[in-house]
Amino acid sequence: MTKTALGSHPFLLGFEQLERLVERTAKSGNEGYPPYNIEQFGDRSYRITLAVAGFSEGDLSITVEDRQLVIRGRQAEAGDDRIFLYRGIAARQFQRSFVLADGVEVKGATMENGLLHVDLERAAPETVVQTIEINRN
Repeated sequence: MTKTALGSHPFLLGFEQLERLVERTAKSGNEGYPPYNIEQFGDRSYRITLAVAGFSEGDLSITVEDRQLVIRGRQAEAGDDRIFLYRGIAARQFQRSFVLADGVEVKGATMENGLLHVDLERAAPETVVQTIEINRN
C-alpha cells in the first residue's frame, strides 16, 4: 500500500504548505508549562491566555516568526543571598508556540493578575471573482 501525502491529493492543488504546517505544529512539542486557554470572541477574534505567575513583563517576550507566535519566559536569577528551606516554586524558562493561519494578526498583549493575554484577530476574507478569457488556438 502506498502512503500518499496530504499535499499530493489531486484535489488539493497548491496545498503542499499545509502538510509542512502540520508537521511543524506536531514538532513544537510543548510540554504543558505554562498552562493556557484559547478563547474565541465573535467570528474573527481570539485570545490566548497563559498562566505566568511569578513572571514580570520584562521576563516575557512575544514574537511572530514565520507565521508562528512564540511566547518565551525567562526569569532573572535571584541573588545568592537567599537561602531556601524548601523550594516548591520552579523558576524555569519556557517557550510556547502557536501556528497562526494566514490573515491572523496579533493585536496586542496585556498582563493582569499573573495571566498573560494575547489578542488575535483574523482579517475579513476578501471575495475574489476572476473571469478567465478563453483564447482560440
